[in-house]
This record gives sequence, C-alpha cells and structure tokens, in this order.
Amino acid sequence: MKLRSLLLASLLSLSQTALANPLLEQLRLTQGYHIAVVAEAANARQMALGSPGTLFVGSRRAGQVYRLKDVNGDGIYEQQEILLQGLNMPSGIAWRNGDLYIAAVDRILKVANADSVKTESIQVQLVTDQLPDITHHGWKYLKFGPNGDLYFNLGAPCNICRSEDPRFASIMKLNLDSGQQNIVARGIRNSVGFSWHPLTEELWFTDNGRDHLGDDQPDDELNRLTQPGQHFGFPFVHAGDIPDPQLYQGQPFSEFQPPMLKLGAHVAPLGLTFYTGEQFPDSDKNTLFIAEHGSWNRSSKVGYRVIRVDTSVTPATQTVFIEGWLNGQSAWGRPVDIITDRDGSLLISDDRAGLIYRVSSRVKYRAGNKD
Repeated sequence: MKLRSLLLASLLSLSQTALANPLLEQLRLTQGYHIAVVAEAANARQMALGSPGTLFVGSRRAGQVYRLKDVNGDGIYEQQEILLQGLNMPSGIAWRNGDLYIAAVDRILKVANADSVKTESIQVQLVTDQLPDITHHGWKYLKFGPNGDLYFNLGAPCNICRSEDPRFASIMKLNLDSGQQNIVARGIRNSVGFSWHPLTEELWFTDNGRDHLGDDQPDDELNRLTQPGQHFGFPFVHAGDIPDPQLYQGQPFSEFQPPMLKLGAHVAPLGLTFYTGEQFPDSDKNTLFIAEHGSWNRSSKVGYRVIRVDTSVTPATQTVFIEGWLNGQSAWGRPVDIITDRDGSLLISDDRAGLIYRVSSRVKYRAGNKD
C-alpha cells in the first residue's frame, strides 16, 4: 500500500508532461534508452492500439476495460475512460477496423466503433460464448492473425493434469465469419502472449511452466509454431527434456516441439512483440521483446523485467533490456504486455503498479524520464 500511495502521490498534470515518478529511478535500461510513465490504469494487462491517439487496456482482477486518449499527440494519455466494467477477467483485448474485441473467460465480446462511441451508448455484442468457464488459467490473450482469424489461448485448468476437453492447454483461432473454432497448437500449459514474426508470419509464443518441481525447473519457454497442430509437450514433457513425474508416458521427446529458448524457471513470461519500428538503432524485425511478470512461488524471486531476444540465430539468444521492478525480494511493479507503437517506441503495461510506460531511444518526455 505504501508503494501504491507513492505512485499515486507522484503523478503530475497529464496535459503537458509525462507522469513524474520517483520509482522510475529504480529501473535500469539498456544504455541510450529512456522510460516514462504515460498513463495509469488499475491492474493494466493486455493493450491494443486503436486509431491514432487511442489505446485500449484490459485488466484481470479489476474487471474493467479502459479507453485512453492522447488528445494533443504528445504520446501521453491524458484522458482515461472505463469502457466496460464488471466483467470476468477481461485481460485479453484486440482491435480491428474500429471495433474492440474482449475476452472474458467463457466468452468473447465486441464493442463497435470503440474509438469514439460514448460510454453511455455502448452496446456490447456477443461474438461467442462457446468457451469453457474455468477460471484457473482462464484469462486470455487475444490477437488477430495475418489470416484475419482471432487467436486466443486456453490455459490448462490446473497446475498439472490431463483434461478430457482437448481445447485446454492450447492456442486456438476463431473465424469470425463462420464462428468455427480450431486448435492451432497443443500441449501449452499457459501462454499469455503470442505474436507473428513480421518476416515469416510464424507464430511465436510464451509458455509458463508447471509449478512445484523446485526453484529451478522446469524452464518457462519461448516457442515457435512451424506447422498447425504441433504439440509442445504439456502435460507429459516440460521445456523439451523434463519428463513429468506424474504424467509422463514414456514418449520420445522428439514427439514434442522443443522451445526456441529456455527462459528460466518461474520468470513468468507474458506479452511479447516483434519490433517493427525504426526508432531503435540496435533492433530490427528479428528482435523480440518479452515481459517477464515475475515469480510468485520461488524461494528467491526472479523475472520482473523485460528481455530482448534475437530470433535471427539458432538457438535464439536473450539479453536484459529493462530491470529494476524487483528490489531485493520486494517487487513494486510487474510488466505484463508490450506493444510496438506507431512511432517506434514501446508501450509496456504493469498490473501491479497500474501504469503504462513508454520506452524511447530519444529524450521525448522531459518529466518522468529515466535513462
């Protein structure tokens, strides 16, 4: 509560400057980069760019979907509205052609003309309610794929189990015209972030490994889908080469897709974005940024940072891009989602601090900057 009070007490006027925040001084960035707070949104989770100047933000515990507005084009979202509230973990959101799609555990909803509709006039449309109502790993990540289908995750309804419903522990897609759902990738315990490589259009995604096998195993994963229907191991094999002590059935490890990168146990990788801008001199379309939400049940905390991954090499390699949300064994923030903004900067959501950050390679926001 003290940290939260400090965060809120440090806010300056949004109309002329970025949000000044003394806790930003704890963040350590790659040299030449700057970070600023540009909005606040309680329990901020997945983000989606709307039309220029509009940013949508989902939440999990808060049950709300936010519409943020940058009215004067300075990159700071000085207006915030609660677009929807009272939903069941509306973490996943996606925007297309002016409409906002929201995933709320057992259903996907749509708000038409979401950029401009008045909040008192909103009519929520049901896209589908043909989804499981299990809340364990039930929060979703939502994105439109290159083929126009709407993709989402269905996490395992447990720490470790084998479900009779084949949709669990998968990534799925929904054709909005026909309503047909299909499993795209299997054996994925809990992916809360995926993106398509801008050059190959292959799907890359994070996966959170099972708990209660100790502090150091299994690794959380960064994976790549090269063929529809591939199986990534859960619940039989973890991180490519760790047989589950309860459910492994003796299959050859080669039956399952190994991770492209082992990220470390319990770091909790969530949202990710391929860099498609031109502002960062040391990043290109093979560069992937991943938010590590951080561990909750490890004896010594890990994660709570943003990493940069070079996908042009095999195996992929990672370096730390931002860290400092973890101070000793106390975390004041937890990064969740990352998107590349139109100007080539990165936007990062933080559900613990309830903030949206902008990372730039040049000094753009004079107040609240941290090199």
